[in-house]
Amino acid sequence: MAVTGTVAKPWLLRRGFHALSLSHCLPNKTHIPFYGTPFLFPFSNPITSHSGMCHVAQATKGEVVALKGVEDKSVIEEMKRILDMARRASLRREVLHTDFLTPPTLKESLLVLGKLTDIKAIAQGGYPQAERCRLSVGHPQTLTNDPDIVAALSITGNFGFQPCSHGDFLGAILGAQVLLVPDLVDYIVSSLDKVGNVSVSCTPIPLLALEYEPPSTKSFKTVEASLRVDALASAGFKISRSKLVDLISNKDVRVNWTTITKNNITLKTGDVVSVSGKGRLKEK
Repeated sequence: MAVTGTVAKPWLLRRGFHALSLSHCLPNKTHIPFYGTPFLFPFSNPITSHSGMCHVAQATKGEVVALKGVEDKSVIEEMKRILDMARRASLRREVLHTDFLTPPTLKESLLVLGKLTDIKAIAQGGYPQAERCRLSVGHPQTLTNDPDIVAALSITGNFGFQPCSHGDFLGAILGAQVLLVPDLVDYIVSSLDKVGNVSVSCTPIPLLALEYEPPSTKSFKTVEASLRVDALASAGFKISRSKLVDLISNKDVRVNWTTITKNNITLKTGDVVSVSGKGRLKEK
């Protein structure tokens, strides 16, 4: 379940719910702790505070080189901001944090940071297999442990006599347990008090108390003439190819979390295909 709330201060509301829209909704069941996985990367040619135009030009060229291999062009602008954050963190010997990143941005971020020196990055999503994660970057001598950059809330209410539709929940928060930026915990706890006409309460909980049910999966084999997305996805989701083409035209199909509009895209090992209302499949 998820909740919306009655709040004040529109600018703070927008900031809070923007962050929550990038947070996670959790299926229930299993208790699994997660404290992040560290990634140690090198960072070359740091820009010093006394850099001249020559160094600035070199930095700009370095940015182009670093971003050259980014496959998902839709995340380029965000990648530039993350790259700039990494440089500032290395230069100032401080630890900086991103918002919750989408899977494509997180993937490309780790690939780009892997080309740098003297930088350590820690990705944390709050639980195993979290798709949206925050990224902490800093110099290895500064980023010595996992920062507390993900907090959890439990949201409860009595919905037995007041059923709520999906629309009541979709506006702000998705999930009876929510992962969010720690700075927003007090604000959400004090402001989020209703879902529809049902009163709810928000309680901070430790990450150890998260209830998480790993997604169920099953494997299948198919023989197709090509690795086109329409061929493999229609077989995997057991729908006709013409139906899948219609879904693609309606922008209901995504490859690696990016909406596609053409059915002749060739899949490769590791690609994830998502179809709205159907689920996901992964090419192996």
